[in-house]
Amino acid sequence: MTASNAPFVPPGTGWPGDPATPRTPVAGTPQQVRELADQAPTLQELCARQSVCRACPRLVDWREQVALRRRRAFADQQYWGRPVPGWGQERPRLLIVGLAPAAHGGNRTGRIFTGDRSGDWLFASLHRTGLAELPTSVHAGDGQRLPDARMVATVRCAPPANKPTPAERTTCLPWLEREVALVAPWVRVIVALGGYAWQGLWPVLRQVGYRIPRPRPAFGHGVEVELGPPAAAGPEPVTLLGCYHPSQQNTFTGRVTEEMLDAVFTRARDLAGPPQRGGREPVAGSGPCSAVDTAEAPVGP
Repeated sequence: MTASNAPFVPPGTGWPGDPATPRTPVAGTPQQVRELADQAPTLQELCARQSVCRACPRLVDWREQVALRRRRAFADQQYWGRPVPGWGQERPRLLIVGLAPAAHGGNRTGRIFTGDRSGDWLFASLHRTGLAELPTSVHAGDGQRLPDARMVATVRCAPPANKPTPAERTTCLPWLEREVALVAPWVRVIVALGGYAWQGLWPVLRQVGYRIPRPRPAFGHGVEVELGPPAAAGPEPVTLLGCYHPSQQNTFTGRVTEEMLDAVFTRARDLAGPPQRGGREPVAGSGPCSAVDTAEAPVGP
């Protein structure tokens, strides 16, 4: 991929799996985020609208500055420089939730948990446990595929210092609410990567119609919480699993090991059960929103 001075990839210009086009509506305010998320008729259209959002000025400025300046190791690469949409199956039985894309990971590659060390650890574990086709996730269009899972983030833009503000989290929340609602009929297991993702999920789950226990359970690695499913999901219970984030800080210090990650995802796989043959409709292509192909900010335990 050749270098470009553009601060972001314009929609519809050939990036692998770009869900948006020049006609995709752009949210410029929190109210527009709410309206465009609620009115998105399909998951693909929701991803397209997520990927062009400009509602948070600080995040827009930061993600585009990073895309222009780049890290020396990626100086010859064009950066995505846009919000990173959800990615994976349209009808997943496993939903993996993180906080936000990494500045030189998802903000560069356009795919969540792709292109940095956290993603290296995550996808290696998913591959070992049968949840990802390849042991690595390097760039959009690399052939990676999640057979029965989907990845999303509570915040879709790379934040400065890996810390979105409370207002930015609130502004971005409708994107996640709508995505969780659209996949809820099939999801049996949700894995929250890190304490921030765990905290960010509760208002979303409540809004979508999940019945959650009181008091709200504290985050921890391997913690399991049974959720009452929303009306659209049928009678099967849904399990929320906590998992320490595979950040460099956590992996370097041994707070997270390969065995710990594998244990959580093995449990998630077993709880989710076998894929629903003939019931899923994978998204074509290999890019940010597709089933075939958040890198993730290393924030929180």
